[in-house]
Amino acid sequence: MTWAPDYITSAQLKNYVKIGDAVDDIEVASAVTAASRAIDDHCNRQFGQLAAAAEFSYPIEYDYDRGVWYAVVDDMTIVPTAVTIGGEAVTGYTLEPRNAVAKGKAYTRITIGTAATVQPSGDPEQLMAVTDVWGWTATPAAVVQASKLQGSRFLARRGSPYGVAGSPSDGSELRLLSRVDPDVAVSLRGYVRPRRVA
Repeated sequence: MTWAPDYITSAQLKNYVKIGDAVDDIEVASAVTAASRAIDDHCNRQFGQLAAAAEFSYPIEYDYDRGVWYAVVDDMTIVPTAVTIGGEAVTGYTLEPRNAVAKGKAYTRITIGTAATVQPSGDPEQLMAVTDVWGWTATPAAVVQASKLQGSRFLARRGSPYGVAGSPSDGSELRLLSRVDPDVAVSLRGYVRPRRVA
């Protein structure tokens, strides 16, 4: 897998919308990519994976309610190969949310409890360096389904240049709004990552 890939193939979208020829292949491919990026934007994350391990650095914050240090990290579904603070290797940290991978989600936070071998200094400039093959080992089924639905919506938009599909006389008029399909939003509800202010 690659970082921010297309989450479905053109063949999957063609099958979903019942296209059996190659006439619209260029438009289908564009809809696949556009749907994938719309999902990334809606969820504030991507569902691919780096090809190799890389070191990313994150600011360390203090959770006053729990009395622990932590860093909010990019999505990871593989245990990091290294976590360091100030160049010192950290062990005894906790990946959170707990059991995330078992539930089909990703770890997004590393907590440094009292059992950790290294404790942050409290310096606001101090960073936690984490080495991992960042991202998702597999695309969640909900993301695949959402990609098909959003891709089909983008294809339907070609026949409704003014943003209205269906027929008012038949009672099937549908306004195509400038956001992801409501059913896409429902299927992705558990995958939306809160946006953080830098």
